[in-house]
Amino acid sequence: METPEQHKSRVVVIDSLQSWESYVTQASNQNCPIVVHFTASWCMPSVVMTPFFEELASSYPDVLFLTVDVDEVKDVATRMDIKAMPTFVLLKDGAPQEKVVGANPEEIKKWIDQFVQSIRVSVA
Repeated sequence: METPEQHKSRVVVIDSLQSWESYVTQASNQNCPIVVHFTASWCMPSVVMTPFFEELASSYPDVLFLTVDVDEVKDVATRMDIKAMPTFVLLKDGAPQEKVVGANPEEIKKWIDQFVQSIRVSVA
């Protein structure tokens, strides 16, 4: 028996270059920062980071969280110069600001906190 989802995921799964461009353009137009998790189904550290990434998305409602499977959307991975998984990239106005490679939850959370704070300061 299926049970309804308790909460809808705030992480958007990118399935094509077109959806990538659409979300990035929309977020840029709204001055919304983006955090991207580049992942692969065969990469255990990436898979382990998925629930953590979901949790982060719930904690930052004013940030767009995207997941890109590098095997399914190679164009985006190539364009963003992704060489290892997991890789997390912060985008502002559609441009990469910072990149963290590896499964390091504390570092990633701290990094997003600083990023969001700097954006709030520049907007205020």
